[in-house]
Amino acid sequence: MRISAKGDYATRAMQELAMHYNRGPLPIEAIAGRQQIPVRYLEQLLLILKRAGLLESKRGVKGGYYLAKPPNQITVGQIIRLMDGPPAPIFCVDPASHDKCPVEAICGFQSVWDEVHQAVAGIIDKTTLEDVCHRAMLKLEPGAATYRI
Repeated sequence: MRISAKGDYATRAMQELAMHYNRGPLPIEAIAGRQQIPVRYLEQLLLILKRAGLLESKRGVKGGYYLAKPPNQITVGQIIRLMDGPPAPIFCVDPASHDKCPVEAICGFQSVWDEVHQAVAGIIDKTTLEDVCHRAMLKLEPGAATYRI
C-alpha cells in the first residue's frame, strides 16, 4: 500500500486539528504552516473532509476548521479511504474492484496480498487520531509542556 500526497496531507492536517481539539477553530494558514502543506491544496482537502462529516468550519476573524467528532472517534482508516480509497495492495483483493484476475485459479499470491490488505486495514482502522496525537506528544522535547501552534 502506498499513501498518496493527498492522503499524507489529509492525515497530517487532521493530526494538527486533533492536537488543537476543544480549543476553537484553527485557521487554514496555521494548519498549512505547521504541517508544511500548500494552502491552496489544503483548502481542497479540508472541503473533502468537511463534506464527509469529519470536520466543521466557522467563518470570520476567529474562524477556521475543527474536528466534528472527538479524536478518539476518527480513525486513520477513515481518512485514508476517503482520500486514497481502500488500502488494497493490488486490484484482486480490492473489494471495490470489478476487475477479474485472469490467473486467479492458479495464483498463489492472492492470499498473500489479501493478508497484506487485512493487516494494513487492521492497523489503520484501529488507530485513532487520539493515538496519533499521543505518538506525536512522545516526540516532543522533554521540557516542552504543551504542543504549540
